[in-house]
Amino acid sequence: MTCELCDHAGGEILWQDRQCRIVLVADPDYPGFCRVIWNQHIKEMNDLTATERLHLMSRVFAVERAVQQSLAPDKINLASLGNVVPHLHWHIVPRYRDDRHFPNPIWGTALREGRPRPTADLAKTLREALENAL
Repeated sequence: MTCELCDHAGGEILWQDRQCRIVLVADPDYPGFCRVIWNQHIKEMNDLTATERLHLMSRVFAVERAVQQSLAPDKINLASLGNVVPHLHWHIVPRYRDDRHFPNPIWGTALREGRPRPTADLAKTLREALENAL
């Protein structure tokens, strides 16, 4: 079986431990879009133990906090789908009222052209914010 999140990092690694990793997704429409990816190939949250779920979700909330403090978006979307890539991971997506899809999900039809946002030193900024959040 081939799994893109088993075979590849899934983005630029900002932080990792034995159980999961936090990556910055290279998406020019959504700078600051991060994923928290469980390292072992698991499909569902209920496949984790209670302790593992707490570990994973504490990382999701730490990323949410780091993105909020670093980028001050209008909203942050948290999503765990797995329909296309059935490997447990969470999306943390900073949203702005003028982004391409707002208020719809980012995976839908674009409603407008997005406004470019600065991305210089974004990985460094998020790493530093994660150090404080974790």
